Amino acid sequence: MCNDDWKSFEGCDALRIMHVMNIAVAILGATGYTGAELIRLIESHPHFQVKHLAAHSQAGKLAGDVLPGCAGKIAAMTLASADAPLPEDVELVFTALPHGAAATSVFAALKAGKKVVDLSADFRHKSNDVYKAAYGADHPHAELFEEAVYGLTEFTRSDVARARLVANPGCYPTSVLLPLIPLLKAGVVDNTSIIVDSKSGASGAGRSAKTDLLYCEINESVKAYGLPRHRHVWEMEEWAEGFSGAKTKIRFVPHILPMNRGMLSTMHLSGSDTDSWQDILNTAYADEPFVKVLANGALPSTAGISGSNRCDIGVAVLSNTEVVVVSCIDNLLKGAAGQALQNANLMFGFDETMGLATHALWP
Repeated sequence: MCNDDWKSFEGCDALRIMHVMNIAVAILGATGYTGAELIRLIESHPHFQVKHLAAHSQAGKLAGDVLPGCAGKIAAMTLASADAPLPEDVELVFTALPHGAAATSVFAALKAGKKVVDLSADFRHKSNDVYKAAYGADHPHAELFEEAVYGLTEFTRSDVARARLVANPGCYPTSVLLPLIPLLKAGVVDNTSIIVDSKSGASGAGRSAKTDLLYCEINESVKAYGLPRHRHVWEMEEWAEGFSGAKTKIRFVPHILPMNRGMLSTMHLSGSDTDSWQDILNTAYADEPFVKVLANGALPSTAGISGSNRCDIGVAVLSNTEVVVVSCIDNLLKGAAGQALQNANLMFGFDETMGLATHALWP
């Protein structure tokens, strides 16, 4: 019989393997687009297994009645309330709840001894002051800011691997920070005049009913929103400085497009030694499985990354002081569920690429 130190006994190999192969997972906020994507990814993961699904307004319904993409055992699962006690055997919790609502669920999951990847904005900042500036309210569990690890995996993987709570970055910040951080660290970007123009598919706005997302409102139309200062700007500026040491000012304008998924961010940058920028990014991401720096002058497209966990980056040098950098991600994958699974893999000692696609859906 294995005691508490069963991991050190050869006779417990079978038990150890069974434990590793069956890590029970809960998804809170399972009926949104991100929650549905988490279900799809985890169902094909060799070590994680969905054991608990929860949602606010859809509690009591079958998952398959709310999520038309689900089938089999998942479709037959009954959705619990988001604040229902977690099953004892659950070890990993993904919280895909709205900001403000997620913090209480995260706190309860941690208190119950679970590891958590939070896909809301509730733990992406370092202090209550910044959170309040961005979201207009005090944080209910600000004491957890010190513990939470910002899960931009390419820059925090060693911290993520040791973490109990990972704050998954926002989709817009992921698309901006991945190309920007290496350039800021190299000191070649003017960090006071960064202009970012981003465009997102409609799934980035969530699944809840909103008049401005009705088909007749969004079809054949492109519109800007979130001005004068979108809440993700605080996240971008805070972590651009956090990773590079350079206090950064970003002017950010997001747009919504009449397509399901995909995000393209165009960064208008000024600086020095612009001929080196391509090499800086090539060197920074040479060994990264999910960041692809395109050939000099080539630019990415949303179709080229759809369905993958990649961020594609293109560099266009305009002059010896001006450069346009373009990045693309799938907002539901590298911008949400895919990056969350990448982080969860590290938290449990697995290869971070496990269960994630590097290839896009094509055509």
